[in-house]
Amino acid sequence: MQRPRKLLICSLTIPLAAFGLLIGAGAGTAASASTTPGASSPAPAGATALALSAIKSLTVGQHATDQRTGSTRSGISGLTQVQSTNWSGYADTGSGFSTVTGSWTEPSGKCSGVSEALAAFWVGIDGYSSSSVEQDGTILECYLGGAYQFSWWEMYPTNDIQVVGESVAAGDHISASVVRTGTSYRLAVTDSTHTANSFSTTQTCSSCANTSAEWIAEAPSGSSGVEPLANFGTWTESGATVVAGSTHGVISSFTDDEITMIDSSGLVKAQPGSLNSSGNGFSVTFERST
Repeated sequence: MQRPRKLLICSLTIPLAAFGLLIGAGAGTAASASTTPGASSPAPAGATALALSAIKSLTVGQHATDQRTGSTRSGISGLTQVQSTNWSGYADTGSGFSTVTGSWTEPSGKCSGVSEALAAFWVGIDGYSSSSVEQDGTILECYLGGAYQFSWWEMYPTNDIQVVGESVAAGDHISASVVRTGTSYRLAVTDSTHTANSFSTTQTCSSCANTSAEWIAEAPSGSSGVEPLANFGTWTESGATVVAGSTHGVISSFTDDEITMIDSSGLVKAQPGSLNSSGNGFSVTFERST
C-alpha cells in the first residue's frame, strides 16, 4: 500500500510515484463473501467478480510529506504522535531494517448498505519515509453490501497489489512477515484458519531503503483520493517483532511513531491505542468512513 497521506504543515515534500492496485496471478472469481452475523448480507451471484474488478480499478496518487503533530507521549522513549489521512497504527524509523512480523484475528466488515469501502491490514518494511515498499497482509472490501476479504503482497519497484487468497474470513488467525537477507525479501502470510490463503514469495530489490518498519490499518486510495474506510470495528495487532541491524526487538525497541488516521477536516477516522506493556501490540478502532 501507499505511504501515509499526512497533513501538509510545512513545505517539505517527498515524491512517490503513483501505482495501481492490480489483481495478481491466481485471483479468480471464487472469493468468499463474509457472512458473519450482523456484518453483511451474503453476496449475490456474480458479485465477487465485480468486487475484484473494483479493486483492480483503483489507482494511487501522490503522497503528502511525513508530518508530525509535535506531541510526544511521556514515559515512552521516541514515541511521536502523527496524523495521516490513510494510515493508522505504528511505524518504527531508523536504518537497516531486515525483519518485521505481526499477527491478528481478521476483523469483520460492517458492510450492509455500503456501496464500496476498503480497509487493508498489513506489516511491512519501507513506505513511511521512502518510496520503496515491501508489504503484505489482508484486505477487507465492502462492495454492494457484501464483505470480501483477501490476502495479498506488494513489492517495490512494481508496486502492484498481488491478491493471493480469496477465502479470508472474519475470525481467521493471520500472521504476516517481511524478512530481508541482503537484497532478497521473503514476504509471507499465514492464515491458519483457511490455509489456502497462505503464501510465501521471495522478491529482489537492490534499491530499497530499509528505513522503516510498519504495522498498519490503511484506507487504500483511488484516482480521486483516499477511498472510504470500511467499518472494521477493531483491529488488534499482536506479537510484533522487528530487527534492524544487530538489534532484535519489538515496536517499542526503536524510535516509533503512533499514527492516527484523520479526514480532511481533522476528524478521526481510525484511532490507535497505546502499545501494550510488552511493546509488541496495539489495537486500532474504526471511527468514521470519510
